[in-house]
Amino acid sequence: MSLRRQVLMFTVGGVIGLVVDAGGVQALVSFAHWNPYLARLLSFLAAATATWLWNRRYTFAQHSSGRSLLAEWLHWIALMSVGAVVNYGAYAAILLAYPPLVRWPAIAVAASSATAALVNFATARGMLFKDAKTPT
Repeated sequence: MSLRRQVLMFTVGGVIGLVVDAGGVQALVSFAHWNPYLARLLSFLAAATATWLWNRRYTFAQHSSGRSLLAEWLHWIALMSVGAVVNYGAYAAILLAYPPLVRWPAIAVAASSATAALVNFATARGMLFKDAKTPT
C-alpha cells in the first residue's frame, strides 16, 4: 500500500477514533457528570482501541507487528500515548482558555486531535507496523 493510501486509511481510522473519543467524553460529562479531565482518560482508551482495530485491519494490513494481539494492543496504546500527551495538553489548554467548553468538551477534543494524529501516524508506521508480512 502506498504512503498516500496509508495516510488516507489512517485518517479514516482517526475520524473513527475522534467520534469515539469526543462522543465518549461528551457522554461521560453530560450524562454521568464526570469531570472532563478524568472522562478524557477513559474516552482516550476507548478511542485508541477503536483506532488500533481499524488500523491493524486496514491501514497496516500488509505489515506485521510480530507480536501477539495483547502485546500489539499494549504497544499501540503506549505509542498512541505519545500523541495523547500532545493531544491532552492541547485539550487542557483549550478548556482553560475557554471555560464555557468545559460543558462541551467534544469541541476541545476535535480541536486538539490534528497535531496528535501526525505524531500517532509516524509512531505507528515507523515503530509498530514497520515490517512487511511474510506470505504463509
